Amino acid sequence: MRRGRQILAAIILLAVMCACRETTAFATEPDAAEQTEELSEEQKAEQAAYEMKVDSNDWKNWPQGPGTYGEAAIVMEVGTGAILYAKNIDSHQYPASITKVLTALVAMENGQLEDPVTFSHDSVAFLKPGDSSVGLKEGNQISLEQALHATLLASANEAAYAVGESVGINAGHDYNWFMEQMNIRCRELGGENSNFANTNGLHDENHYTCARDMALIGRELFKHPDFFRIVQTLNYAIPASETVEEHIFQQKHKMLIPENSNYYPYAIGGKTGFTSDALSTLITMADNGGMQLVCVVLRTHGVHIYPDTAGLFEYAFNNFGKVPVADYESSKDVGEILEDGSCNYVMLPQSVKFEDLDMELVPDGGISSEATLQYTYEGNPVGSARCTLSDSYKDEHSAKVTAAKKEKKPKDDGQKKGKTKKMAVACASVVLAILITIFISVIMRRSRIRKRRRRR
Repeated sequence: MRRGRQILAAIILLAVMCACRETTAFATEPDAAEQTEELSEEQKAEQAAYEMKVDSNDWKNWPQGPGTYGEAAIVMEVGTGAILYAKNIDSHQYPASITKVLTALVAMENGQLEDPVTFSHDSVAFLKPGDSSVGLKEGNQISLEQALHATLLASANEAAYAVGESVGINAGHDYNWFMEQMNIRCRELGGENSNFANTNGLHDENHYTCARDMALIGRELFKHPDFFRIVQTLNYAIPASETVEEHIFQQKHKMLIPENSNYYPYAIGGKTGFTSDALSTLITMADNGGMQLVCVVLRTHGVHIYPDTAGLFEYAFNNFGKVPVADYESSKDVGEILEDGSCNYVMLPQSVKFEDLDMELVPDGGISSEATLQYTYEGNPVGSARCTLSDSYKDEHSAKVTAAKKEKKPKDDGQKKGKTKKMAVACASVVLAILITIFISVIMRRSRIRKRRRRR
């Protein structure tokens, strides 16, 4: 009996020891250094991009935004231009095919959708194997609307070139003029870190932009309903005609395709991009019924472009809201907030109060009694409003102007008196010099006469 118990105890002890050994083996993991060594180069690049600093997270009381696998990202509110999320937003990056949204903007501003677009030799000869194309050929002629569908949906590089060339020619210029307009338009919108060398985004060392500049371009596109009608199209066909064969193509932006797992219900437009130098790029516009946003992500590693964009939209929609200026502005210089089509609100998170903002009052020129109120937080614009100037401001301003005139007048009179006195002294000096000269001449003449008389 005792022996049986000893044997049973030995068996139990052995089982426990084996279990502990298995548990210990399962729980043991390599240290961080070993893990890093096991990561592929691409995984290391993804991790490094994700760990890059999110600049807006350093703004006082600003909601902490998510990391992204892109090296640059921005979320901008359309009405105010307020930047809600910022990561490396001014660094130069290659845009790839999201260039085509600027091509579309300049084309719509300088042409009509029914204008002809003709495919020249130059518009197709540059294509290389693997370049995105729908197969349009030299001599084909389609409308600008059809060409923009090919440019924005199928990302057809030959269509983007033909759009720039034809719009330029139709305006009495050429392709180079259209390229100049792209760069001029970007600067007019506030872009300071871009240079566009082509209309399609194929790699060029001198073709670059930044997240902020692309967001400004996307914001401007909200003024063009035709852009959104085109980019929301899921399937499109250019019908066969005497000058072109039929071409059929589909939407590529997965956040706009309801059947796709990356579909985002608030997405209303955008453009995809990719080259081996630019990596994945994406510009997306969203509207949840209360807020319109533009999100740009550049140089995204891996397959994170759509999840990153969706995460940034959710961050913005969940953390920010519109604060009406009329409800909070109490400056004695402001009469009333005008409803003249301007946004008249600021974009703020709940953690930042209206009184935390800096406000600059910019009066209209001349004798106008209206002004613009510009609001910033931590140096970043968050909104603006139009207003009338209060009576106290106008009285105070009028008094300052009058006082300035009074101070200026004596000074001017004094200057005039000083100038007059100097002129009088100068004139007197000239007269005296003339008199002295005459006096000396007379004396010398008399002296010569006396000498002659003596000789006689």
